[in-house]
Amino acid sequence: MKYIPENKYTTQAEKYEYISKQHGGYYRHNFTDHAYLYNLYFPPEAVFAHLKDKIQDLVLNYPVAQDALAELIGKIIGQPTKRIVVGNGAAEIIKIISGHLAEKIIVPVPSFNEYANAAPAGHIIEFPLEFPSFQLDTDKFAAEAIKTGADIAVVVTPNNPTSMLVPKAELIRLAKKLDKHNCMLIIDESFLDFAENKEQISMEKDIDKYPNIAVLKSMSKAYGICGLRIGYMLTANLEFAAAVRNGIHIWNINGFAEEFLRILPRYKQEFEAGCEKVKKDRDLFYKNLCTIEGMTVFKPDANYIFCRLPDTALSGPEITKRLFIEHNIYIKDSMGKTQPDADRYIRIASRTNEENSKLIEALKNVMY
Repeated sequence: MKYIPENKYTTQAEKYEYISKQHGGYYRHNFTDHAYLYNLYFPPEAVFAHLKDKIQDLVLNYPVAQDALAELIGKIIGQPTKRIVVGNGAAEIIKIISGHLAEKIIVPVPSFNEYANAAPAGHIIEFPLEFPSFQLDTDKFAAEAIKTGADIAVVVTPNNPTSMLVPKAELIRLAKKLDKHNCMLIIDESFLDFAENKEQISMEKDIDKYPNIAVLKSMSKAYGICGLRIGYMLTANLEFAAAVRNGIHIWNINGFAEEFLRILPRYKQEFEAGCEKVKKDRDLFYKNLCTIEGMTVFKPDANYIFCRLPDTALSGPEITKRLFIEHNIYIKDSMGKTQPDADRYIRIASRTNEENSKLIEALKNVMY
């Protein structure tokens, strides 16, 4: 469906300036979005048909509250209700943890900015990833968390923007070290469904063994439901779960999101097939990006790819702008991230093979 622009701009350059300041609603502006991170192969049409059939009830009635929502998530992930907190997207839970519960929160950088943005001034410690590999040294991270007296540590795996995993064994070792110093470890697994062997590398099934671990997950990415705003936290630390739950208001999830959770178990097979298709497209995209001379392409574990531009190429912000103005394609540069040489890095979301191929040709066209 084509949307008529809302008279916010008259030229493509003005359109770029407008879009670059937005946080969503991209579908209204007719461009190819390689910036936000979607699963393009889920939900199936049957889900939308179901929601359309239910629209009158969903609009007219109050949705259920936290306990019932946690029970719905519990059925999906096979966990007891008492361990689950359901958020209006993971962002709501991040705001509570970073903004209200943490005395000192330590986050490896570059990472998802919301953890730092939600923290009050003076409460955030940014721990630089190893450069230029962007790997997390968990021993150094633990040592810094302990030295600074952090009570909450965050690891995003696969990380955003680097798209790289932290091995499960490393996370367990990190959790054990932090546990001795009363530090909770938040493991953000929002993109884990796009990694290989996700069942083996997720901490969800082992959550009862590690009382200082909480797994956080945005469902928007893997399930392709950014507009429904659903996220959850899972932890065996019931005191921590209660503290987070206490920060959530009674009707934080709308009726459409609730109904989606009710019917989601019917579509497990379609979901797994969709994730496999995303991985297949991404792997081909990675292989083709690697053919661009001088480009450093980091092997991805999520549905997006982190790249260092050739030294002789234009900067990340310049290339991002040219791609949009000349080819109507939007990507993310790394200028808003805490990292060395931020202007040399870009993050590109994988879409369909056809769109990925067009992106590569356009990128070659605007790099110099």
